[in-house]
Amino acid sequence: MTLSNYAATYAQSLADPIEFWRQQALAIDWIEAPQQILDSSQTPIHRWFPDATVNLCHNAIDRHVHAGRGERVALHYASAMTGTQRDITYSELLADTARLAGVLHGLGVAKGDRVIIYMPMVPECVVAMLACARIGAVHSVVFGGFAPRELATRISHAEASVIITATCGYEPNRTIEYLPLVKAAIDLVAHPMRAIVVHERPERGMSDQEHAMLLRGQANMKNSTVEVVTMAEAIEAAAPMAPVPVRATDPLYILYTSGTTGDPKGVIRDTGGYMVALKWSMEAVFGVTPDEVMFTASDVGWVVGHSYIVYAPLLHGCASVMYEGKPVGTPDAGVLWRMIERYKVASFFTAPTAFRALKRADPDGTFAKQADLSAFRHLFLAGERSDTDTIQWAESITGVPVIDHWWQTETGWPMVSNYAGLGLLPIKYGSPTKPVPGWDIAVLDDAGKALPAGEMGEIAVRLPMPPGALPGLWRADDRFHKTYLETFPGYYRSGDAGYLDDDGYLYVMARTDDVINVAGHRLSTGAMEEVLGGHPAVAESAVVGIDDALKGQMPLAFVVLKRDSASDQVPGECVKRMRDQIGAVAALKTVLVVDRLPKTRSGKILRAVLAKMASGKAYKAPPTIEDETVLDDIRSTLVDAGVLAAETD
Repeated sequence: MTLSNYAATYAQSLADPIEFWRQQALAIDWIEAPQQILDSSQTPIHRWFPDATVNLCHNAIDRHVHAGRGERVALHYASAMTGTQRDITYSELLADTARLAGVLHGLGVAKGDRVIIYMPMVPECVVAMLACARIGAVHSVVFGGFAPRELATRISHAEASVIITATCGYEPNRTIEYLPLVKAAIDLVAHPMRAIVVHERPERGMSDQEHAMLLRGQANMKNSTVEVVTMAEAIEAAAPMAPVPVRATDPLYILYTSGTTGDPKGVIRDTGGYMVALKWSMEAVFGVTPDEVMFTASDVGWVVGHSYIVYAPLLHGCASVMYEGKPVGTPDAGVLWRMIERYKVASFFTAPTAFRALKRADPDGTFAKQADLSAFRHLFLAGERSDTDTIQWAESITGVPVIDHWWQTETGWPMVSNYAGLGLLPIKYGSPTKPVPGWDIAVLDDAGKALPAGEMGEIAVRLPMPPGALPGLWRADDRFHKTYLETFPGYYRSGDAGYLDDDGYLYVMARTDDVINVAGHRLSTGAMEEVLGGHPAVAESAVVGIDDALKGQMPLAFVVLKRDSASDQVPGECVKRMRDQIGAVAALKTVLVVDRLPKTRSGKILRAVLAKMASGKAYKAPPTIEDETVLDDIRSTLVDAGVLAAETD
């Protein structure tokens, strides 16, 4: 594919989306090539490539092997938790995937059946995802270590017939035993299941007692027999399975994004459109060629891991780095830089919170300066708003362009970005730059009217969205329409607030729930956090709105300081910065210094939890929280500051 410049490509994608995506679809091996590119007969629901058939696993592995590239590395695996390093070629990945597909087929898993994958960051997790895709089964990856009730909710909602798991996962200073959690979850599941496939980690096998325990985990499974299978032994004994044709509109996976009480929200990803979008994005957005290495430091349980650890790099024929560990503390703040050097990484993608942790632990960037980063060309940040101070710090220590970009679980791939492939646009700090070709972005007022440049409103996408975006929610059509399509007819509602400037740059300021109203003034918590992030001692911050009898809401700020920074003067200096840069309307009076902020495993700060806690309201930590003990520390700080009474629950 020959890339044009951004402006021409974007204009073409909106002027003639059908022809634009017809051309991008040529990069995919179709079993039956699409004749119809877009089906809009069920508006507002749209379907891409509705008459095509395809197999994603074939495109991700087989075709590279058939083209003579089987000995190239598909996965570089490194575990900071065990010291393990493995390089897995495309041929090796194909062999294990085809045989695990045979194992699943032998267990009765058929096209359209659901499989839960509950595993740590190990290559066998990738093999499990690809094996499901190979036979047309729908996978749903659940973070290893989720509590039994959360796991059971997902098994039940998807009506999964098989769960693929591991003996354990490793976190700094602790081992999470998975099998008791799996057994407890199965006890809560009412529908029949066929099997549990267990990956025995080399450091931690499965005992006969555990095997028997899992077999007994059938308390509510009437008239069903659950088979327990050891993955390695089953793969060795199985016959390889050929790829099964599926329709391009068939679901590839379900990814649950929120809530385990009531009705879970399972984002559906289709197969064909997702492949086309990911393949195109690797060159156009990320600027990576098939002979290069991409390192996405995330978790496979997140959409970032699905898209840019597993599927996009493999579809493109790249080597993908899979890392089990943290950016700091496993063992130090240099581990990511050493991996970039070791694997000659061209494109590195992680969350801004990882760089805030690096900045706090190694403010001078000593580890980065010690590494050979000669192959490293671009750093991509997404998942949390990227503050200017963090981006500029990353630029200064790496010497490469730092590309902030914005997207969501629902969209599956970037909506707004700068472009390593189409050509870098001028950087405006605080903005993830301009809409990706295919995405028609608007900022709307409450009545659905487009707002002029500079005015903040709700960010929406004009329908139809491009290939790769969610076609719906699993078994929740009404919820899909109400959540995303009803508020602004003809648009997808993103749930984020922001504005477009005169040059068409988008500024994503906050979730709509995080926009606070102070005495009638709508204020962006993102804008306030940007001001706090500019303080030389502040590593990261979170601003939330708390209830106020006079003004409705008042901002409350939490700041985490850089290593060895004195805290005495910082709160007062932050209040002054806010008054100087935003004005008295911000009304910030309280800035609390904390050791850490509550976050999800992907690095998103739990602002809604902080706001409820600080207002003395009931709250529930989501199952994706990285470390729930941080909430006890935050509560103590709120009590000490007089924001909460000591007896508050």
